[in-house]
Amino acid sequence: MDIDVTNEKQGAVNMTIGALMGILALLAYLFIGSRNENLEVQKLLTSKVEQFATTKVKLDSISDVLDRKIVEVRMLGGSVTELERIRRQLETDKKVLKSDLAFSVQKYSLKISDYRNFLTVNEADIRKLKAENGSLLSQARVLEEEKQSILSENEGLKYEKAALAQTLVKYSLQNADLQDKVALGATVKAVNVEVMAVATNGKERRGGSYKAGRIDRLKISFILPSNPLALQNSKDIYVRLLDANGAVVSENGIGGVVMFDGNEIGYSTRQTIPYENRDQRVDILFRRDAAYKPGTYTVELYAEGFKIGDARFDVK
Repeated sequence: MDIDVTNEKQGAVNMTIGALMGILALLAYLFIGSRNENLEVQKLLTSKVEQFATTKVKLDSISDVLDRKIVEVRMLGGSVTELERIRRQLETDKKVLKSDLAFSVQKYSLKISDYRNFLTVNEADIRKLKAENGSLLSQARVLEEEKQSILSENEGLKYEKAALAQTLVKYSLQNADLQDKVALGATVKAVNVEVMAVATNGKERRGGSYKAGRIDRLKISFILPSNPLALQNSKDIYVRLLDANGAVVSENGIGGVVMFDGNEIGYSTRQTIPYENRDQRVDILFRRDAAYKPGTYTVELYAEGFKIGDARFDVK
């Protein structure tokens, strides 16, 4: 009886040990399988990282090539519109790559292939552009040689033209000088210019020195000698009366300005006379309401753009 009980206990122990061994075997199997799976995932991730890095390097390399080509085409004078468009597209792909969680090397390999094909075609276009520029440069050299030849042939003509121009200027200046002399010679002259003081009663005083209280009007008297060169016509005589400070003495509504030596100068009064081309006497009266201040006054006479005479008088 005891032997049977012992056998039963031994059998239970053996069954427990067998169950434990089975559980340990299952755990070992699961552990090894999980480890192998982690190794596969690690290998896959390593491969993805390498593919990602390689793709980025290829895109950066293509970007550098595009930059160089854009500079080269600009220097050749060509259009960079298409190159810049591809450059913008490449930059977009590079930005997308940085955050592409569903990265596919096949997708980017196709893009890289397209970019390289574009660069190949563009290289042919650049060679064609260089050839065209070379032809234009050759034509420019030929034109420059022809230009230098023409300039050399015309050098003598330039000297002759310059000499002729100088001669023409010289004769023009001589002619202008002659015209000025003729105009000056044809201008009337005022001689024996005298300034008299006329009192309110009409009494005239001579001598060139007058009291301010006895001056009601000034009488400017002069003679216009005959001049065979002067035209016999009506002539405007401008009287310019200057005080001791050189200021023009004028009365409202009477004076104005006249051109002399290319400048406008003020005048005190004006009188138009019929020039008879004989020794004719001319009298011009000038009156102002304000009293004359003491000092030396100057009377200047102008006609036809020239100064024709002057005189001085004193006021006490």
